[in-house]
Amino acid sequence: MNKTRIKKIRETLLKKQPLVFDALDKKDQDQVFPFCEKYKAFLDQSKTEREAARQIIDAAKQKGFVDIDTVLGKTHKNIKKVYKIFQGRCVALAVLGKKLSGRGANIIASHIDSPRLDLKQNPIYEDLSMGLMKTHYYGGIRKYHWLALPLALHGTIIKSNNERVDITIGEHPSDPVFTITDLLPHLAGKTQANKNISEVFEGEKLNLVVGSLPLGGKDEKDRFKLGVLNCLFDQYGITEEDFVSAEIEAVPSEKARDVGFDRSLIGAYGQDDRVCAFTSLEAFLDSEPSEKTIMALFFDKEEIGSEGSSGAKSNFLEDFMSDLLLISGENTDNRSLRKALIHSSCLSADVNAAMDPDFKDVHEAMNAAKLGFGICITKFTGVGGKSGASDAGSEFVGKIRQIFNHNHIVWQTGELGKIDQGGGGTVAKFLAKFGMNVLDCGPSLLSMHSPFEISSKADVYMTYLGYKAFYKDND
Repeated sequence: MNKTRIKKIRETLLKKQPLVFDALDKKDQDQVFPFCEKYKAFLDQSKTEREAARQIIDAAKQKGFVDIDTVLGKTHKNIKKVYKIFQGRCVALAVLGKKLSGRGANIIASHIDSPRLDLKQNPIYEDLSMGLMKTHYYGGIRKYHWLALPLALHGTIIKSNNERVDITIGEHPSDPVFTITDLLPHLAGKTQANKNISEVFEGEKLNLVVGSLPLGGKDEKDRFKLGVLNCLFDQYGITEEDFVSAEIEAVPSEKARDVGFDRSLIGAYGQDDRVCAFTSLEAFLDSEPSEKTIMALFFDKEEIGSEGSSGAKSNFLEDFMSDLLLISGENTDNRSLRKALIHSSCLSADVNAAMDPDFKDVHEAMNAAKLGFGICITKFTGVGGKSGASDAGSEFVGKIRQIFNHNHIVWQTGELGKIDQGGGGTVAKFLAKFGMNVLDCGPSLLSMHSPFEISSKADVYMTYLGYKAFYKDND
């Protein structure tokens, strides 16, 4: 067989996996970096789930979206763009199409919480002439990542008189920051050297340094703790008991930064999963109205299993879908709701782990995502034998593949590491329980779950284009 024939067979049969920057035309190449500047700004302003929710709602309002709770009980033929926010930490957006109960919706669901350190309800204490605060880590973190790092405090406090106080300390250049101390290597030999990493770094020792000025004379009891509390009362009017009704998170104080001489990468805290939240939001707001309803969901609590009233296990989606049926003038009975959900299609917008040049051995190279090669389709997640997974059907995977190919979306596939190496899950299975087709789909990251995750600007932009193409589909 001649070389020309072999070349034709090769071009016809082998899967093509282009680099995003090789596939983009000049017009789209010029959009990548400006788009990612907007993304970096979103990251800097959305370091907690509450802040992300506010950013999402503000962007929706600027596009003419209205609070669905203000129009319930009425049929509004002219109102097509609505939003709903729940507990300040969970958001849903929709542009209404036709026959929601019969056609369902195109849904993209992401999460806006990230691994972090939460202050305990009784956090403040003193030891060795320092004021400190106790934390409880949230989500899957490598504890050593959080040592000797400048941290900021973000959160909400409900005082005894029900007054709400929102705080952000450590983000402005003139603000103080906080930190967790680390043991110097000169003294770490016997204490740390021969222990497992899980034993070396203890959750109960992730305590923030928050002050060292005493209040009162040498004989004053708890004077370093009192010094911290006095600062908090002077600045915010809060007392020690107010921490019982507070949600305060310690997060990295650094801004999102370009990485590399060519600035082609982004390093920032919280890209899992706010990269998907941002790209799905932008795709949603930039989509033209169509015959099929489109929705964007932004859940809380994914990093701890989607638990609680603001997680994907809650009834938030069902409640929002019922409200959409109501303002559309459709039946709101249980059957109509079930049909609207089961006829819907969903992309579970979450990140995958990119293959790391220094840790290739934890991946199976043929089925690992790589930076710069576009949005990643993850057919299944889970652990071991796909335990806890949502395994998408071949029909829906084929449909997404066709949508992406038709719209010139650069995409790849990936698994979360080698079989039996580890694994993980997303919100997919909690949406699949309604009978809708669900597929995990998002960019890949390096250093996932660290305080400084790495994404490719090309992948971020391609994810936006991929989500936009999905929203455009009317089948």
